[in-house]
Amino acid sequence: MKRRTLVIIVAAALLGLVVAGAASILHDGLSSRAKPTRMEIMIARNARHMAIPSNARLTQNPVLTTAEDLRAARLHFADHCAICHGNDGSGETMIGSGLYPKPPDLRLQETQNLTDGELFWIIENGVRFTGMPAFSNSGEHGDTQDSWKLVHFIRHLPHLTATERIEMERYTPKGPDDREEEQQENEFLNGATPPRKPESQDHHRE
Repeated sequence: MKRRTLVIIVAAALLGLVVAGAASILHDGLSSRAKPTRMEIMIARNARHMAIPSNARLTQNPVLTTAEDLRAARLHFADHCAICHGNDGSGETMIGSGLYPKPPDLRLQETQNLTDGELFWIIENGVRFTGMPAFSNSGEHGDTQDSWKLVHFIRHLPHLTATERIEMERYTPKGPDDREEEQQENEFLNGATPPRKPESQDHHRE
């Protein structure tokens, strides 16, 4: 593709994105509760596709999938990604539901049809103007091998079992209320006497 043609396509895509964004803001204000229009979705996907270098899209996953690596990726996803994407990849989480655009359902064809190279590039570099960060500079994320393992796990999401999901829930970051409830459950299972609830004021003694 000639450079001039590529520049025209990119410029047209950016112009369309600006127009769609302006229309959305005029209609819905700055609220992240709004749902992206079909045009916004189409333009955003095309812009993302063009942003990923062609050599990156064609890159093959160098990591062979094994049960051990898939489990490591599953628990890594639970610890780092599930807060937005959900353990099942649906994106139906408190944070995910509040983002604009909302995280895609990773189990659907829009994600599953991406190449391994595209998935890896998105994990490493993030996506601008969304809540998807770049993990390549994250000290806690690990190296590129971990990103390639996550690619294998994303492929596995449509086939996630109930047992796997339950295990993931133990590694998903929890809020204060969830941690307190979990602590009380552990104390009860270990034989501790649960704290008595205060008696109601309208309780009558016999």
